[in-house]
Amino acid sequence: MTCAWRMAAAGAILAAPLAAWGADAMTEPDREIQQLLAGLEKQSWVAWKARDALFFEGFLSDDHIEVGPFGFIDKATVVAGVGSPACKVESYFVGEIRFTRLAGDSAVLNYRAEQKTTCGGAAVPSPAWATSVYVKRGGKWLNVLYQQTPLPAPK
Repeated sequence: MTCAWRMAAAGAILAAPLAAWGADAMTEPDREIQQLLAGLEKQSWVAWKARDALFFEGFLSDDHIEVGPFGFIDKATVVAGVGSPACKVESYFVGEIRFTRLAGDSAVLNYRAEQKTTCGGAAVPSPAWATSVYVKRGGKWLNVLYQQTPLPAPK
């Protein structure tokens, strides 16, 4: 995942709804999609650490965007960034992934992520809330939006 962040206040807004979501009301098809998308999301972290731009070329939709402190980043920029030596991922942790079906062919994943990563020599803020939005196109689930919100520093 590239260095994409939003204001920490958004994390507080997401925290309450995330705590209320549960898997108990999920249908079997939703469980299957949740497992598939969670697997893709975890593969993206493996690929991020390995600088596997080819994975991201097939994982991201052509209209993919990431939201960061300087605006929007498109697919080409993400793929180029992942494949470059600009960022070094030493370690990462993906917490419990929450799944929400938005419509028949769209879903969102939310989770807490931690990483020990530097980009251009600067540490990537960690931990953070992560959001990934997926859409099924041409029979394949693709990531159309990714965004991270750093958690506030402990007081």
